[in-house]
Amino acid sequence: MKLRIKSDSLRYRLTRSDVDSLSREGYLEDQINFAGHPLIYAVQLTDGEILTSSYIDNKITLCMARKMIIELTDTDKVGFSNQAAGLYLLVEKDFTCLDNVDEDQSDNYPNPLLQKKKG
Repeated sequence: MKLRIKSDSLRYRLTRSDVDSLSREGYLEDQINFAGHPLIYAVQLTDGEILTSSYIDNKITLCMARKMIIELTDTDKVGFSNQAAGLYLLVEKDFTCLDNVDEDQSDNYPNPLLQKKKG
């Protein structure tokens, strides 16, 4: 799971195993440490209808409707977004990059633009 923060937006990118785990467990969490202080970021499935978020005790939690994870798992749907309290929220599948990068992308979704380039 990747978290991108820019201005007033949060963007969560989920690999295939992230989506699978979230679908089974209903919760996904990771963290980064800054000078010994963790910043935890998580996705939690809820019975709600829209994406919402909270920030409590150094933990950013994106709340995602259960029906959304079903769509990510079972369809070609790329992601979901919502504007909540001045914050733009986005959760989406993590696709392989079109450019050569050093990071391991073996768990990413195949990039649909790559198929168009070949065709």
